[in-house]
Amino acid sequence: MVVAEISVVPLGTGSPSVGRYVAECVKIVRESGLKYEITAMGTLVEGELEEILELVRKMHLAPFAAGVQRVVTTVKIDERRDKELSLEGKVAAVKRELGES
Repeated sequence: MVVAEISVVPLGTGSPSVGRYVAECVKIVRESGLKYEITAMGTLVEGELEEILELVRKMHLAPFAAGVQRVVTTVKIDERRDKELSLEGKVAAVKRELGES
């Protein structure tokens, strides 16, 4: 299991707003059935590496299908082999270090 942060940024859309393109990418994430969380700067996803990489491909291609001519996609993948990873577990570990429950 891996945790990934995916950010898709369409360029040259003629507008500083990219919300509609991001929404299309999030629809793709929803359809994947993977556990996810939307953040202000990207989408966090939890799943098997192969599923995540296929999801990234689909998300990256979505703005092109909408007519965009340039897309920058950033992906961060966290994979541990010594213990199970989860979105909640990563947040809980930081909260424990801060003394929060």
